[in-house]
Amino acid sequence: MKTYKKTLRIALSVVCLIIIISTASYFVFRDSILESAISRTSSKIKSDYNSTFSVKRASFDGISGIYLNEITLAPKNADTLFKIQRIRTSLNVGRLLVGDIQLGTLEIENGYVQLTKKGSVKNFAAFLKRDRNEPTTSNKKDYADFTYRLISKVLNLIPTDMRIENLTFKLDDNGKKATIAIQKLVLANKELETAINVQTNTFTQRWRINGFADPRNKKADIQFFNIDTNAIKVPYFDERYNLISSFDSIRLNIENIDKSRGQLHIDGFASIANLKLNHKRLASKDVLIKNARFDYRLLLGSNFISVDSSSTIQFNKVKFHPYLAYETEKDTVYKLKVKIPKTKAQDFITSLPDGLFSNFQGMEAEGNFAYKIEFEYNQNKPDAIIFDSSLQKENLKVIKYGAANLVKLNSEFIYRAIIDNVAQRPVLIGNANPNYTTMDEIAPSLKKCVLTTEDPSFFSHQGFINEAFKQSIVKNIKTRKFSRGASTISMQLIKNVFLTREKTLSRKLEEILLVYILENNRITTKERMLEVYFNIIEWGPNIYGIGEASQYYFQKRPIDLNLNECLFLARIIPSPKKFMYQFNDQGLLRDFASKQVSFLTNLMIKRGLLPIEDTIYKSQPLYITGPAKSLIKVSARDTTAIDSLDLNDEFNF
Repeated sequence: MKTYKKTLRIALSVVCLIIIISTASYFVFRDSILESAISRTSSKIKSDYNSTFSVKRASFDGISGIYLNEITLAPKNADTLFKIQRIRTSLNVGRLLVGDIQLGTLEIENGYVQLTKKGSVKNFAAFLKRDRNEPTTSNKKDYADFTYRLISKVLNLIPTDMRIENLTFKLDDNGKKATIAIQKLVLANKELETAINVQTNTFTQRWRINGFADPRNKKADIQFFNIDTNAIKVPYFDERYNLISSFDSIRLNIENIDKSRGQLHIDGFASIANLKLNHKRLASKDVLIKNARFDYRLLLGSNFISVDSSSTIQFNKVKFHPYLAYETEKDTVYKLKVKIPKTKAQDFITSLPDGLFSNFQGMEAEGNFAYKIEFEYNQNKPDAIIFDSSLQKENLKVIKYGAANLVKLNSEFIYRAIIDNVAQRPVLIGNANPNYTTMDEIAPSLKKCVLTTEDPSFFSHQGFINEAFKQSIVKNIKTRKFSRGASTISMQLIKNVFLTREKTLSRKLEEILLVYILENNRITTKERMLEVYFNIIEWGPNIYGIGEASQYYFQKRPIDLNLNECLFLARIIPSPKKFMYQFNDQGLLRDFASKQVSFLTNLMIKRGLLPIEDTIYKSQPLYITGPAKSLIKVSARDTTAIDSLDLNDEFNF
């Protein structure tokens, strides 16, 4: 036993001696080690990024502190990326011994960081390139583990005590400039205090970020606001993307970041007050969201990333539960589910963002509703898309309409098409207009042709066709652009009578909601909707309605149109002003147009809308005889040949 104790004492003495010698050596040589590390970093940055990294003076400060003076990073032949006069920081020695870098304190004084683009030269371009030593392929990541390690590393680099003074962030994108000057940023005793000045080519403001931040326990609750009277404006985006945006305040709360049983849980909430947006793709006017809040629960596993369905998004008085997921266990699958619990209809209407639903202002409704939608897309099986939605109603009824008074469809009204924000000539939709055509005065073949091309299930659907939406989504995903829509005649009617033709999110959302109200509240009949549709749609340059169209092309009444003429009129609805390009210099249909006719004909035969014996029209060419003929470029033909043909025809009984 005595031998054991003696041996243990000797061993402890040796360990202590090693620690003392190592510590002494560390203090003797640590400045040299620091200088060597800076030198290696400088050489690597020069060789890998063609940039110069320099530190005028570097030394240790106390046991774990590091002091750096005049730190500069400058790419060759480009603006300096950053230059900082003084940095003082300390490291957690205990964490350093296990291989983690964790900042204890941080002080930064007098400096700037700038991103510039002059012509095509970017001072940060070299640092965006892939590291040539980085493998181009890698094994599938464990999303939970990877994200947790990344978050931990980032939070370890946020010091528990921090003081930044006179640090400026500059952005110059070919003259589009933004400067964020941090006069003071202090984190002490987990409390955050800031003073920030912002200046762009268009505005100057003073911002504040206050709140609570505890990076070691992975918690935060901070608020971002403007100390001036006006709202915070988002810099750079207005000039770069023509997106004008502002808000009164933003609050971000991180309540919990925890990894257990192979899953990472991130919980908290974010809120924003009086968010204002203006962009030509969004709406024609300012869009205002008065109050919005997102109570989030993010879940990550080894092969999925998701927003859990227990999360809640609230816009004013309306709440809904989103579920989003990205899964890679077998195939790459995207999922989206949205559930709106039982909600008062009037609360929904009054909660719609101002400017995004202008036609709903003043609308009143009673009753309740609940709604859910489900979308699933498998990247490896694109045609097996899932798209379903359902609405549950409880005494739901519109009792007062807003700007879009849908009831007017049942009586005479003046229609004026809007093209490029310009109102076109007025067209009376009613019997007082000599060109107005009732359903009984339209050739049955034309009704069949138009329904086949535009909306085959018009009389059976309630405004929308789920299958058409599915196919539209698949086509748009495959082509990576909006190449196919899914508009029904109901949607076209709403768009033409009550909305503009602007391609904005606002217009599309209003169209969807108005179509639902029209189709599900028995405001008018399907027959009346179709009759109005035939009398308002554009069928050529400044030609509105089938009454004008039949005269413009064929000098006939709509009831007298033959099948050939009906097929032509149905096909030109998508691009009526380009009808003339379907004809060659002989005044006959081009090959592509003839193929369209054959396709439409065969489709109608297959659906039982056209008897085979009616296809005798195929031996008869299509002639444009009305005023539209002047827009078709026909080459002069040999007079002798024409006379000869006419003579033969005259005696060919």
